[in-house]
Amino acid sequence: MYGAVLGDMIGAPYEFNRNNIKTKDFEMFNRKVRYTDDSVMTIAIADAILHTDKDDAEEELKDAFVISMQKWGRKYPKAGYGGRFRKWLVSDDPHPYGSYGNGSAMRVSPVGWYYDSLERTIEVAGWSAEVTHNHPDAVLGAEVTAAAIYMARTGASKEEIKSYAEQMLGQDLSMTCDEVRQWYTFDVSCLGTVPYSMIAFLEGKDFEDVIRTAVSLGGDCDTLTCIAGGMAEAYYGVPEKFVKECEKRIPEDMREILKIFISEID
Repeated sequence: MYGAVLGDMIGAPYEFNRNNIKTKDFEMFNRKVRYTDDSVMTIAIADAILHTDKDDAEEELKDAFVISMQKWGRKYPKAGYGGRFRKWLVSDDPHPYGSYGNGSAMRVSPVGWYYDSLERTIEVAGWSAEVTHNHPDAVLGAEVTAAAIYMARTGASKEEIKSYAEQMLGQDLSMTCDEVRQWYTFDVSCLGTVPYSMIAFLEGKDFEDVIRTAVSLGGDCDTLTCIAGGMAEAYYGVPEKFVKECEKRIPEDMREILKIFISEID
């Protein structure tokens, strides 16, 4: 989860192609590094999971996700949510709205960490998406992201993760990041984000290199790097210096959820 939050924060200064650097050589922790909606909703999913049992049914888990996401979203209303999601956050009767955006994948990393089988991970990831982003593309993006995190944390190789993701997506992930940089631009769709987050993860040499590689692709790079960072943490872990940078940039209540969640999965 630190990896996802760090990816969000480090990518945030370059979202919407601001400062379109397209390079891995940039200042990692500048004054504009801050959490956005990606981090808030990642925390919300983790908080929901902490208030459920691992074998809870679909309805129970979806209710928990909705309650937690609305709670955290209303607590941090200026984190950069999209228009339809903002309306969902304040609705007294929230329903999914058919989005195929990448919001389903950016918040799903806690699911990848928590459950005890790949099948259960994919199932719950889909439910976590469907409470808002119930378009098949958004559901698939969340499932692929959670599956990659589960596989990475349970010892799968990058080649195994790549092969499984390719089967799920029906897409070849062999393109290099040098190739992607030449044409990749801002894209908030789930399937316009998750595959390239995966490519950045697969090409990165360690946690920091994955983060730098993801940012260098540009586009919606706080979300792209959030997704890649979640995968990178599961595969490499997060250096302590990055953990400290993360903790000093998020509020105390978010730090508390991170610590409780990590204690639950250790």
